[in-house]
Amino acid sequence: MKVDLQLDAPLGETAARARELVACGADGLFTFEGAKDAFLPLALAAGAAPADLMTNVAVALPRSPLHLAHAAYDLHLLSGGRFRLGLGSQTRPHIERRYGGEWSRPAARMRETVLAVKAILGAWQHRTPLRFEGEFTRHTLMPPTFDPGPNPYGLPQICLGALGPIMTRVAAEVADGLLVMPFNSARHFRERTRPALEEGLERAGRDTAEFSIYPQVVVATGRTASELDAAARGARRLLAFYGSTPAYRSVLDVEGWGDVQPELNALSKRGAVEAMTELVDEQMLGTLAVYGTPEECAAAIAERFGGYADRICCYFPGYEVAPAHVADLIAALRAIP
Repeated sequence: MKVDLQLDAPLGETAARARELVACGADGLFTFEGAKDAFLPLALAAGAAPADLMTNVAVALPRSPLHLAHAAYDLHLLSGGRFRLGLGSQTRPHIERRYGGEWSRPAARMRETVLAVKAILGAWQHRTPLRFEGEFTRHTLMPPTFDPGPNPYGLPQICLGALGPIMTRVAAEVADGLLVMPFNSARHFRERTRPALEEGLERAGRDTAEFSIYPQVVVATGRTASELDAAARGARRLLAFYGSTPAYRSVLDVEGWGDVQPELNALSKRGAVEAMTELVDEQMLGTLAVYGTPEECAAAIAERFGGYADRICCYFPGYEVAPAHVADLIAALRAIP
């Protein structure tokens, strides 16, 4: 199993961090559009470390498909063909109040965004006229001055992050891969994600062999009691944040914890982070994340996703993890048949 790790350093330390993570055994590096841009760190890492690169995710709805196509083209070129464009929709409050964008019919918009980016990249690659006319966006002008021409490394994969069944079906129908959200469980993946994925592939007449699944997992690992306590605290805090979001309640519902979501949401509006964290108990931690020694975490990841993905995205939220533990986790994942 290949392993991607989050590129989580300040911009000035990005290149050094990329080299450090590759030295631990990482096959790839991914960024999340949180406190900083998703694309710039990957541009810095492209020349620093021989790793695959991916946005996981870049928020698509406030951006033009042309902007996304240019960023994907350039990073694929800079990295020597090692870039994957991972897109996500975010939630309505963030799109409207943080990005100042427009929110409506997110699945339909994401479908069109993926198709538009593919149309633009394809027009450049194959020297064909650009003719994309959708409901939300249209791209019909590409003079030679603005056409970068074929990318020598071909077209990058375009993956779509999804949690609910509608967006998951969209990913299966039009994207090259599914980015499985880290706020998840084995049961939710089995009972909600997989059926929607299979339905989407069937609708589009696609074969599973031409579609990639990239699960992302919250990892709380360590070897000493103090390391494990800090790791658990960091993971529980992140899970509480995810759980407070109404759009993510389905994961809690599947496990019988749906009533916790309104409590988390109410606490989040008061800024009661510690109280939110306390609501995520040990059972939730072990179900929604993986927890334990590097070897125990590797076994849990393989049990959850081993039959469906040969590549996993791991990140370690809110705590310092020793590079040796990261290396041990990767080694254990690679050793699993």
